[in-house]
Amino acid sequence: MYHFLELTPSTSVFEQPIAEQIWRAKYQYKTVSGEIDYSVHDTWSRVAHALAQTERAEDREDVTKLFFDAMDGFKILPAGRILSGAGTKRSVSLSNTFVMKTLPDSVDGIMDVVKDAAMTMKMGGGLGFDFSTLRPKGTLVQGLDCPAAGPLAAMDICDAVCRMLVSGMGRGAMMATMRVDHPDIEDFIKVKSDATRMRNFNLSVMITDAFMEAVDADRDWKLTWKGSTIRRVKARALWTMIMRQNYEAAEPGVLFVDRINASNPLNYLEQISSTNSCAEQPLPPNGTCPLTSINLARLVTTPFTPKARLDLAELRRLTAIAVRMLDNAVDVSDYAVEEQRVEAQTKRRIGIGVTGVADALAMLSVPYGSAASTDLIESWMRTLSNSAYLASAQLAATRGAFAVYDRDQHMKNELIQSLDANVQTAIATHGLRNATLTTIAPTGTTSMFGGNVSSGIEPIFSTSYKRKITEADGSKSEQVIEDYAAHLYHQIYGETAPLPAGFVTVADLTPEDHLRVQAAAQNWVDSGISKTVNCPADIDFEAFQSIYREAYRSGCKGCTTYRPNAITGSVLST
Repeated sequence: MYHFLELTPSTSVFEQPIAEQIWRAKYQYKTVSGEIDYSVHDTWSRVAHALAQTERAEDREDVTKLFFDAMDGFKILPAGRILSGAGTKRSVSLSNTFVMKTLPDSVDGIMDVVKDAAMTMKMGGGLGFDFSTLRPKGTLVQGLDCPAAGPLAAMDICDAVCRMLVSGMGRGAMMATMRVDHPDIEDFIKVKSDATRMRNFNLSVMITDAFMEAVDADRDWKLTWKGSTIRRVKARALWTMIMRQNYEAAEPGVLFVDRINASNPLNYLEQISSTNSCAEQPLPPNGTCPLTSINLARLVTTPFTPKARLDLAELRRLTAIAVRMLDNAVDVSDYAVEEQRVEAQTKRRIGIGVTGVADALAMLSVPYGSAASTDLIESWMRTLSNSAYLASAQLAATRGAFAVYDRDQHMKNELIQSLDANVQTAIATHGLRNATLTTIAPTGTTSMFGGNVSSGIEPIFSTSYKRKITEADGSKSEQVIEDYAAHLYHQIYGETAPLPAGFVTVADLTPEDHLRVQAAAQNWVDSGISKTVNCPADIDFEAFQSIYREAYRSGCKGCTTYRPNAITGSVLST
């Protein structure tokens, strides 16, 4: 093990028991031969040392310290695959996000992809499939003179494989997507009405601009296969079916696939038709991407005072370090499938995001969801995006641009054209080391590891709540946890001090508040955002439908809601 105690680690570690529990359960390296991370500083040292191995020999010590210091104090929170896998002897991926290769419309081809998926999950990746490429159920299979089983049968196979791996290794998560014009789309929409089926899948319907136009105009909608119209349905009736199923079972979500592809900086090279399991990372076939988040809750100076501010200079510095860490992770990582390695190292996708956003707002006395909060979030994401693209251009100057970079095509991207003039000049001069750079992941586990900060760009769930915990022996227990900002406030002003008005929780917010935050952040994110729009159980169905229409109008790449219902349970309770 690597013990870099001379790096003078911070002493403010594990302020709440949940953080240490998460570290011991998820990120502490332990082997039967006695290798162990004795402390979280050993974990950071292990990760820093591993990610610095791609640096020039004369730079490794300095870069190791740079990476360690950025993680120390939970300022940069690498995603779980990096924290648990980097620098270990395990054959694991350092990427959380994968999309499998295009599913061939044949038994042999499907099983080949299923095998690749099993190997990817075995190495720790969450992954997505597009089932739109499989022929509809009942279609004649030439040569066998029998009807095709259809995409849902292939989904059942993948679900069973994932269930096997979850049982054996405690991991596994998948996304299934299907285009809204596939003839089996109604079956796909309703498949999780059965509470025992597809439990290892999240579902999203790929919604096109043409479909949204047809819904607005109440036109017929063609369900097609290989260019032939199989049948027609009313677009608005199909939309209502998606909405009703979501209203009652929280799935499927929707992904606005044309918008995803139009805004993709690499749309001149690839077509995206699926995402990773949590939908924050749209990816092409064989695509993958390592992730990290910058913890904004740790960047607020003099919190809860009139002088409180977020340190933008530190945000810029940490973002540049994060770019270097993840660019190195692309080369350090193992890959289950050679096509994934080639795709990763050819395009060098990385995903830098934020967490602790709601806590940072509370420390600044700005209510989450307010106009002031969306202005701040957009400005923070603009700072991060500019910093990430500048750092990637500077890396390209010394390491070279990603292999398939096309300056003229890449510079056409709308987000890149919105970057600061000096950043655009750097890109035009040096190119980019990384094809895409920004992603906002859900960060559920790493946010708890970081002190139970609010996750991603989500609001504070509750200032104090109970969380169900699975113990080492498999038993369940509940633990009362305090939000990071609330905990800090009580440390400063006393345990009984009432929290100020700037503390806003999920219960205080409308769906429109959630959408405003998501849309504000999306303006400066080149990939996707994992965001849940929480809805009250008694929300009217028409009002519920309007959330998705507003998500489309406001420029979001997708929408996921959660309304308490009889089919899905709740991990958290106030």
